Amino acid sequence: MIQKKYRLKERETQKVLRKWKPFFSYNTVSNSLPNRLWYNRFAIVIGGKSVKTNVERNYFRRFFYDLVTPHLQTGSFDTVFVVKTKTKLDKNEKRIHDSFKNDILFLLKKRK
Repeated sequence: MIQKKYRLKERETQKVLRKWKPFFSYNTVSNSLPNRLWYNRFAIVIGGKSVKTNVERNYFRRFFYDLVTPHLQTGSFDTVFVVKTKTKLDKNEKRIHDSFKNDILFLLKKRK
């Protein structure tokens, strides 16, 4: 888990989603907006149709924050990742887990 100062609040997340053009991958969409801070801030939106339980949603949210931890000090952007509704996330399937990881890392590279 990352510190709260590196996470976006709901209001800031909505601002990023409204104002900036997205980057796309197969299962995830990323929106980035420059900020005036010396560090990056991140958020992820996982809809109810993508997971079966809140346990899985929290698992993927925590996994996401572990993936973006190395990218906290490398810029000054607010970035929101949105998991598409057609994507079904299951923490027990390695293929889905790897696909989620690859999408997030791909979009982080595209953001720069």
